[in-house]
Amino acid sequence: MLPYLRTAVATVVLACALPAWAADPLDGTTQLVVVTTADWDATSGTLQAYARTETGWRPQGEAFTVAVGRSGSAWGTGLHPAQKGGPQKQEGDGRSPAGIFAIGEAFGYADKVTTSLPYQPMMESSYCMDVPDSKYYNRIVDADVVGAEAVEGSTEPMRLDLHNKGDVRYREGFVIEHNPKAVPRGGSCIFAHLWRTPGEATAGCTAMEPAHMTTLLGWLTPAAQPRFVLLPKAQYAQLQAQWQLPALGAP
Repeated sequence: MLPYLRTAVATVVLACALPAWAADPLDGTTQLVVVTTADWDATSGTLQAYARTETGWRPQGEAFTVAVGRSGSAWGTGLHPAQKGGPQKQEGDGRSPAGIFAIGEAFGYADKVTTSLPYQPMMESSYCMDVPDSKYYNRIVDADVVGAEAVEGSTEPMRLDLHNKGDVRYREGFVIEHNPKAVPRGGSCIFAHLWRTPGEATAGCTAMEPAHMTTLLGWLTPAAQPRFVLLPKAQYAQLQAQWQLPALGAP
């Protein structure tokens, strides 16, 4: 992730340039955040963290319920090869991207939080650009730097508490690096964040209760090359061996 600056460079690229996917999209990864859903249209799922050990993937902590897109999920663009046989993620479709994705920087309202991930505090002037024809599409920008006109049309102010009557959703979270090349209309501004009310579906992110987010942020570390995986259970079962994913329910 590029640094978030109020002067000089004005943007944070939500997904930095990524290498082409390899035969093993988890090569070098030792931390996984895995979300499984019942099917493509499910609006909730189960999150389980895993660490890779000498004997394979091992669960870290207890699994818990998360909310996903209000329309379910769809194949996204990340570290996995392009997939067919299911819906494809598009801007504004209300679906969470499915596949394997790098985990980017953490963000939030506070000046700092307890995490080893790169962290950027959001300001009232921070916006994520979900306008497909914007040159800042799929980036977090500072309106005080790029100018008010540059953020016109964005529906993603990053200080929701200041723009939406105390909204807590972006108080803590991290970037899920979907659509790394910012292909227009490919989907943008995908995060893991807090839910406003328990189980409330999202516009395409993954939401959870604050205690679970705090635990994840404290556990994740860049040295582990952490990855985020979201798949319906049927697709997970089909791809588990090929992608060297943890066996669901493994001890």
